[in-house]
Amino acid sequence: MALALMLCFACGGSSAAWAQAGTISKDMQTYCVNDYKKFCGQWGLDSSGLNLCMRKAGPGLSPACVQALVKAGKVSQAEVDKIKAQAQGR
Repeated sequence: MALALMLCFACGGSSAAWAQAGTISKDMQTYCVNDYKKFCGQWGLDSSGLNLCMRKAGPGLSPACVQALVKAGKVSQAEVDKIKAQAQGR
């Protein structure tokens, strides 16, 4: 599932919402905080650089963070499944 997260940031359209003020859900705060600190802590939550950073970090993001992003509507489960399949060579 961690590979699936790369999908959510690789697909550009939904990721723009990540950096918009007021769009970080409680689940994202809970489940993505360590991923944010590990990969992208140098970027502000309202910066465009965060989107690029998280896209690059996608394969390393935790499964819980991926699910929080899906639940928040930042990426669809179909997009996650597609990236995961691509990563597995299907």
